[in-house]
Amino acid sequence: MAFEPPQRLVRALGETAPDGDDWLEKLPATARQAVAARELTVERVQVPGGRSSLVVLVRTADGTPAVLKLAPRRARPGSERAALAHWGGRGAVRLLEQGEPAEGSLLLERLHPDVSVRSLPEARALLEAAGVLRRLWTEPPAGHPFETVAGRTGRQAEAMRAGAAADPEVAPLVDAALAAREDLLAAPPGDLLLHGTFRQSKVLAGERMPWLAVGPDPVVGEGAFDLARLVRDRVEDLIAQPSGASTTRRRVKRLAESLEVDQDRLRGWTLFRAVESGVRASRVGRTRDAELLLEFAGWL
Repeated sequence: MAFEPPQRLVRALGETAPDGDDWLEKLPATARQAVAARELTVERVQVPGGRSSLVVLVRTADGTPAVLKLAPRRARPGSERAALAHWGGRGAVRLLEQGEPAEGSLLLERLHPDVSVRSLPEARALLEAAGVLRRLWTEPPAGHPFETVAGRTGRQAEAMRAGAAADPEVAPLVDAALAAREDLLAAPPGDLLLHGTFRQSKVLAGERMPWLAVGPDPVVGEGAFDLARLVRDRVEDLIAQPSGASTTRRRVKRLAESLEVDQDRLRGWTLFRAVESGVRASRVGRTRDAELLLEFAGWL
């Protein structure tokens, strides 16, 4: 079978690939090797798939449905494996093999890849997604290998400053987002192990539990950071509504109350993460996405 990467993956990795990176070119051979080493039977490549990994629907030697996921080193598959191992299937997809991921590959339990919580009406989707986060937020293991919120957002802040210098129109929003980050990091609450990139499309229907999270980019910090990405889910729908700004404020309040996080801290991290995503989208030429995200950030 040909393991050609879906165009969505090609575009997304093309935006972030360092010079000389050949992971995509090697991917078909890497996938064949990973399949052969595990004696898997391939059903199909998941399309459109993710933005940072190739997802292949497979069966193990005993016929168990599974997913083979292959990701480049910069997507931190080792960190993902460590988080999934720590959660042990509680709120998240379950690992089917232990040990460090060979060539960035993970063998995972099969969920329903075409059915995410995003398929539900908005209010119900937010409720179900919040319930999944509640199960994921746990104390990180001693001596954990995970990046911290302070470290990750510090790297992002440098790129945001560069973006503001290149585009003075976004400078006021960038300044507000960076100021919010400084305030939030000055007195953070206790650390939790977070999903890191949580949104509705990262919550899939399962068999052993109705909804389970996939695709973490784990980070250690406060829950409001994780919840912030969920606030702006379906941002294109929010922007299209005349009441989008007020709907966003109600969403912040409802999500903060449902997971017992401080509303102001959730608003601050939502601002930072929206501006960071908007500046990054602008930098790689996704102008429409940048406009939506920065308009949304202006409501906060």
